[in-house]
Amino acid sequence: MCDVDEGQLEKRLKKYAKVKTYTDYRKVCEDPEVDAITVATCNHTHALIALTAAANGKHVFLEKPISHNIMEGEKLTAAQAKTGLVMAHGFQRRSEEAWAKAFAWIAEGNLGKLKLARGLCYKPRKSIGKAKGPVKVADTINYDLWCGPREVKPLRRKNLHYDWHWQAEYGNGDLGNQGVHQLDVCRWALGDPKSLPKEVMTAGGRYGYDDDGDTANTSVTMAKFDEGEILFEVRGLPKAGMDWKKGMNSVERTSVGNIIEYEGGKLIGGHTSTCRVVDADGKEIKKFQSRNDHLHVWVEACLRQKQNAMHGMESGHFSAAIAQAGDYAQENQAKKEPEVAGRFNEAFGRMKEHLAANGVTQPVAMGLAKGSAARGWKREYRKGFELPEV
Repeated sequence: MCDVDEGQLEKRLKKYAKVKTYTDYRKVCEDPEVDAITVATCNHTHALIALTAAANGKHVFLEKPISHNIMEGEKLTAAQAKTGLVMAHGFQRRSEEAWAKAFAWIAEGNLGKLKLARGLCYKPRKSIGKAKGPVKVADTINYDLWCGPREVKPLRRKNLHYDWHWQAEYGNGDLGNQGVHQLDVCRWALGDPKSLPKEVMTAGGRYGYDDDGDTANTSVTMAKFDEGEILFEVRGLPKAGMDWKKGMNSVERTSVGNIIEYEGGKLIGGHTSTCRVVDADGKEIKKFQSRNDHLHVWVEACLRQKQNAMHGMESGHFSAAIAQAGDYAQENQAKKEPEVAGRFNEAFGRMKEHLAANGVTQPVAMGLAKGSAARGWKREYRKGFELPEV
């Protein structure tokens, strides 16, 4: 086990049999006794650790999103192609039989043509607070290693762990955190295009509170491909009045999941191993279920030295890239409300109603970007933590 927080290591050693421990990921990757690693660190260190492992001949299970930006995803894809290592992504729906069976059933001609691939991330996200000044990092934590490729700056949020998701220097907001699971299913519904979106349109921001986060907690994003369109909604605020006891909104009994619309009905599923089909009248006509065994799938692939391509880095990269292109459009948005039409306009209108119900009245800005423009968007890499060539 490896963790920059020795406190976390001590906690886990009480649960598990005595194992070798490390604080530096490089030592794990260099250890000749290690054959494979799993990476569940912060987004900004995902690609760095996975590429270091690949450079040392280790198989990798890399949590979602596999990368912090599109350039990293391209490097991971190239590394797997060059080395032939088993490198799996953490989009768990791909390892479950339910969605695979559902899409195979639809491919037989059931439900007709795809109309729209929709995803929802309606998930409560309270304020992370606002630090009055630099926050002391616990003595048990190697903060230099935690920062990795990013510049070592004084901690500017109350909690080092988890709340990094909501700072763009380290995370990708909920579009690239929870939402990227459902974006992967949307891309699957489109037939797994191996391309960046032709265009991404997004509207939203961080509303309801003033805290140390800088990623959107509420947004509508549309990604356009030759194969079809993906419409994705993120909501982190409660139903109304900033009252967390009132719960969250839902669509088709789904708050975190997918609603894939076809001519003859819809394929609907949440963040679970189950999805259901309803006809044009909303009547359930079929259900698909399976066990959740993604780590087993990866281990078996390592033992066989053979992997299903849809579990690999290329697939993980193109799904993560949708969120990253959305983040890029969000960060480079116009400071005015959009003039939009169609399904985006419908979702935008519902988002405005949702914000108003929570007392948010400020204008909502819109961003528009080409996937090719988002491709050039990257962060700086600190000396000693550059991405290794594989």
